[in-house]
Amino acid sequence: MGRWGVTLPLTGVPILDHQPLVSELTALGYTDIWSAETSGADAFTPLALAAQWSPTARLGTAIAPVYTRGPALLAMSAATLAEVSGGRFVLGIGSSSPAIVSRWNGQEFTEPFARTRDTLRFLRSALAGDKVTREYPTFSVSGFRLEKAPAHHVPIMLAALRPGMLRLAAREADGAITNWLAATDVPRVREALGDKELAARIFVCPTEDADAARALGRALICAYLTVPAYAAFHDWLGRDKVLAPMREAWSAGRRKEANALVPDEVVDALVVHGSAEQCRARVAQYAANGVDTPIIGLLPTGGDQLDLVRRLAPGA
Repeated sequence: MGRWGVTLPLTGVPILDHQPLVSELTALGYTDIWSAETSGADAFTPLALAAQWSPTARLGTAIAPVYTRGPALLAMSAATLAEVSGGRFVLGIGSSSPAIVSRWNGQEFTEPFARTRDTLRFLRSALAGDKVTREYPTFSVSGFRLEKAPAHHVPIMLAALRPGMLRLAAREADGAITNWLAATDVPRVREALGDKELAARIFVCPTEDADAARALGRALICAYLTVPAYAAFHDWLGRDKVLAPMREAWSAGRRKEANALVPDEVVDALVVHGSAEQCRARVAQYAANGVDTPIIGLLPTGGDQLDLVRRLAPGA
């Protein structure tokens, strides 16, 4: 295997209780620790701790939203993580979702492609140590310069679901981060991205109780794949017809019916489940199909999550 990542912190596990696990990760075969940011921990604090607990793992945000922090604050956060990690930090940014941006943070979710593009261009300049005064199409910056620019290049990766953002990542970023796709979808994403790094967050539910895994998977699919960006992504991937009944029921407010209308084959394609050995093999298939950095997003099964991360390691 090449790279093999895990999303931390784990659901329901106190952040400081991760220290023993994080200190073991590289010995287990993990190369990467990535954070997420929705309504739990922020994207940066757990990585700052992980930088001290693991001396070699690469650390990345998947993702930090471009609306919820100002451009300068994003640059400062990235520069700080780059310093405390000794240059092991990757900044993953993206537009996030209307719920997170507007309903929870009171910002307008407008022109997500343009906002992400402009933020990327600003960060390229700011993290290089430039003084930035520029009118971008979606915001302006006047006279900003980092007090201490990173000593190492900080890679910037974009959350990307469709060709436009994938092509932007190919042209101007260091790679793309995607999620909610099947291993068989990877070649299509790879074709749009080209040879830049492709990271994928893969939802993994290590249980041999297929009914329980599918029940959890259906609930998540209804919540995520009804969001416009994800719906458009799966239209592009060819799931428009198979997901149409679920979407229709969901939009009409018939949530239980929508859940029942997600076919087993869709759940099984998008959510990795089975024994730990079977899950490792499924994650490895993403890598075989063109993902450079598979990132396990562990779903709760009722088992010991710290132990499950150890069992899902490539060296287990």
